[in-house]
Amino acid sequence: MQIIVDKNVACTMRDGTVLYADIYRPNEDGEFPVLLTRLPYSKDLPYYSHRYLDTNRLVENGYIVIIQDVRGRFQSEGEFIPFMDEANDGYDTVEWAASLPYSSGKVGMFGLSYYGFTQLLAASKRPPSLEAIFPAQTLSDQRHGNFYYHGAFGLGGSETWVLESIAPDLIKRKHKDPDLYHKKMKQLATSCDYIEEWYRHKPIKEYLPLKELDVADYFFNQLEREIDDESWLETSVADKYDQMNVPAYHLGGWYDSLLGSTIENYIGMAAKADGDTARKNQKFIIGPWAHGDFGSVIGDRKFGSHASEDWIDHKEDLTTLHIRWFDYWLKGKNPQILEEAPVKIFVMGVNQWRNEKEWPLARTSYVPYYLHSRGNANTRAGDGEISTKKPGTEPEDNFVYNPENPVPSNGGGTLYDGINTTGPHDQRELEDREDVLVYSTGQLQEQVEVTGPIKVKLWASTNAKDTDFAAKLVDVMPDGTAFNLTDGIVRARYRNGYVPEADLNGEVTQYEIDLWATSNVFLPGHQIRVEISSSNFPRFDTNLNTGKTMMNSTKTKKANQTIYHNEKYPSHIILPVIP
Repeated sequence: MQIIVDKNVACTMRDGTVLYADIYRPNEDGEFPVLLTRLPYSKDLPYYSHRYLDTNRLVENGYIVIIQDVRGRFQSEGEFIPFMDEANDGYDTVEWAASLPYSSGKVGMFGLSYYGFTQLLAASKRPPSLEAIFPAQTLSDQRHGNFYYHGAFGLGGSETWVLESIAPDLIKRKHKDPDLYHKKMKQLATSCDYIEEWYRHKPIKEYLPLKELDVADYFFNQLEREIDDESWLETSVADKYDQMNVPAYHLGGWYDSLLGSTIENYIGMAAKADGDTARKNQKFIIGPWAHGDFGSVIGDRKFGSHASEDWIDHKEDLTTLHIRWFDYWLKGKNPQILEEAPVKIFVMGVNQWRNEKEWPLARTSYVPYYLHSRGNANTRAGDGEISTKKPGTEPEDNFVYNPENPVPSNGGGTLYDGINTTGPHDQRELEDREDVLVYSTGQLQEQVEVTGPIKVKLWASTNAKDTDFAAKLVDVMPDGTAFNLTDGIVRARYRNGYVPEADLNGEVTQYEIDLWATSNVFLPGHQIRVEISSSNFPRFDTNLNTGKTMMNSTKTKKANQTIYHNEKYPSHIILPVIP
């Protein structure tokens, strides 16, 4: 089949702003349904605009593919403020696409990350021609694991994104003088080369790599907004699931930086979407993947060729899955996809795909594994243990958290410095630090499957006004290699939600640390391990322990942290064990 490509096709928004799209369509007579994606990374770059999908195959299977630069990016007019205009612009673009002379009038949307969120925001406005979506690894609310994570600032991802992905085009748009443009681009390149050093820069509100470029004012405006500011809801869908009326196929990864919000979107739409058709036709697939990385090797672990986007479960690739999904909703073909299980997960450890009827799994047994020690759980050489036995009278564990020497990020759902930092990595070097408490089971005699949401209930005290507590779930191999599975952090000031609490006063306080979810079989001979610390940098900013933050202060203070595990304060991790 020959493919016609129409470049830079204008689409006028309701306020007169013109956005531009590239249109790929079959060189055949007739009308075809549209598959639309809207992104800020340039429609002209195949890596970003096509990413994990073969858009030529989409066209060859009878679809028009439209890739649009969002407002204020590359060819499109207007000012770029992340997510702010995507709901209305998405609505207008969907209806424009449906009205094209070669369109059948039915539109689907696809894409990951930012262009997964443009789908959900558009869906919240209910464009009549939007029939189905396929959001991958995307947001629900910028405070749910993107810009913030339970009060901690997503430093590495936020600073990397604005410098590497957003600033170059903004520089080109603003600095028209060739000499000034080249000067700014040289400054940007130098900052990117030394970005790991810039992560430590404080206060962030004076972030020099961006200040000297004189672009992306939105970044600093966001820093000034309090977490409980209602304006965050303007770019959230977490409160809008009941306004959506489209079937959706959600795609996630166990090591994705947006796993928590992707799961939230699936659960929210399955429970609250408007109408039985929408609610009953939410599907979900989670692989062992990282953000935008759907290979069979993630981090330092190999999960088998059947784990990759090219050969899921030895059956199909992601492009074929998209085609089958949209074939039904936009063409009325292949109803078999509706009969398939709504949830498909990759179970690590045994490295197998499995179909499930719901999420979380109904047969889950939520088992508390309690922290134990004789007061010396520091490092993996310490005496920390976890077990299902409730604690009695036990001494506390203590460590000193120094914001000037935080625990480094080492894998997980990171989103900075490419894919080198993501996924499972050996944690033993971090577990040799005195400011990391390590609690492990003995070597398992039988396998234990952990699949579902994971939380840590922690009782702790500190001499700081405000501080952080972080936790990590680890699978320890028989040879001692310790691979991280999932992790989380909570800022004490925001332990109860978006409204900040008063300064701490040294009292024992309960914290809940959300580790999102995983699916892993701990095999015989392995150990289940939990790490407790107060930092995960630069994935999250360091808490200065002074009541102020890296946003607006440079002064730091060491904090004496005490973790309790006794009959009154039974600190534990809740593992979703599958019988």
